[in-house]
Amino acid sequence: MPWESVIGLEVHVQLRTDSKIFSGASTAFGAKPNVQACEVDIALPGVLPVMNRTAALMAVRFGLATGATVNRISVFARKNYFYPDLPKGYQISQYELPIVAGGQIEINTDDCRKKIGITRAHLEEDAGKLLHQEFEGRSGIDLNRAGIPLLEVVSEPDLRSPAEAVAYLKKLHTLVRYLEICDGNMQEGSFRCDANVSVRPAGETGLGTRCELKNLNSFRFIEKGLQFEIKRQIQLIEDGGQVAQETRLYDPDADLTRPMRGKEEAHDYRYFPDPDLPPLVVDDELLAAARSALPELPDARCHRFSSTYQVSQKDAELLTSDRELADYFEQTAAACGDSRSAANWITGEWMGCLNRDGLRFEESRVTPQMLGDLIAKINDNSISGKIAKEVFDGMWNGEGNASEIIAARNLEQITDADEIERAIDHVIDNCAEQVMQYRSGQEKVFGFLVGQVMQATGGKANPKMVNKILRNKLSGKRHN
Repeated sequence: MPWESVIGLEVHVQLRTDSKIFSGASTAFGAKPNVQACEVDIALPGVLPVMNRTAALMAVRFGLATGATVNRISVFARKNYFYPDLPKGYQISQYELPIVAGGQIEINTDDCRKKIGITRAHLEEDAGKLLHQEFEGRSGIDLNRAGIPLLEVVSEPDLRSPAEAVAYLKKLHTLVRYLEICDGNMQEGSFRCDANVSVRPAGETGLGTRCELKNLNSFRFIEKGLQFEIKRQIQLIEDGGQVAQETRLYDPDADLTRPMRGKEEAHDYRYFPDPDLPPLVVDDELLAAARSALPELPDARCHRFSSTYQVSQKDAELLTSDRELADYFEQTAAACGDSRSAANWITGEWMGCLNRDGLRFEESRVTPQMLGDLIAKINDNSISGKIAKEVFDGMWNGEGNASEIIAARNLEQITDADEIERAIDHVIDNCAEQVMQYRSGQEKVFGFLVGQVMQATGGKANPKMVNKILRNKLSGKRHN
């Protein structure tokens, strides 16, 4: 029997504010445990939460970017559960009236573009963190994360495969970075995902019993965890069993999911409006501020790149997948006036060096102006493409800009026809056997002879001139 998977995602987007959602404590990552937890965060008696306006502004910006309804009035609720890293015994979240309702994100699948619905995006505070490794037989609690502002983005169950789920997450990750509401750092917990997954016979419209997967902290683990869980559920049903509604943890070392606890329903949390917080009102001023802060969004920028610049749709999608990358490309293209070459160098040598050295786009050792100048040197025949790679390596290693490295290494391209002809005459005199082979019809030998000329000139001869003059020489024509 063919089966179909049904996947919905809950993504916790850590908002890029300087202070927490209901207190003035810092949100900076990496501090010593419990030094960034103030009276409000640890729930001392008598303290009251105060809403962070910047967090609300960022949530509204997200709603506008996804075509959602921004509720002008939303309500905070208490989500009651007991866990050691939750000092109050409840989490402040939003339930019946979230700040953002609806919206959608469009993804590319194997054969088409697909719209994934967003059910809601609501504001809430993060909990603290339990530390297990440093304490033998015990657990420690770090409350620095308690009160960190989160925007929880809940998708509709529109995803039908792990690949689609990853495509959606990557698109969402790109969007929140473009909006500058989240740094997207998954290793630091700034972008976290839980997945609800069920299976059903292909063609049916009803939903099967779902399980929630946690501990999915990378795109790779999200895909592998979903793949395992889908296979597990199908096998269980085909063997005559029933899927239990539960929360499961993905174990990346063993590549399997394990039961964690029974899956809670909304009524288990006993939601009720938080009496310490008034309704959140999005007034005209805040809405206008959010709208004015919207950048050119990824889809619009991708369309502009493919229509304005001489780049393929595939390259346009790659170049706009990150805001810093897109900015780097546009600045490089402006510096050299050659968008096609800029795209080729960026997706080739430049990204290769970043990946090799484990650097982010913004940490590049070669500025857009430096790369643009290098491309211009190729286009005006100052250097060959082969020499350009040597110059690029020099720039990456901090030896200076293209002009400085070319001068220091004496790499400027030879375009003097007489000098190139002398090198060719030398090669012809010393490669009599290969010359005879070429003249007897063995065309492949020509590449060898070109290589000998380039070697004789230290790779500096203009390749087009070498090809033209060499062919003329071999055919007995005079070079003009």
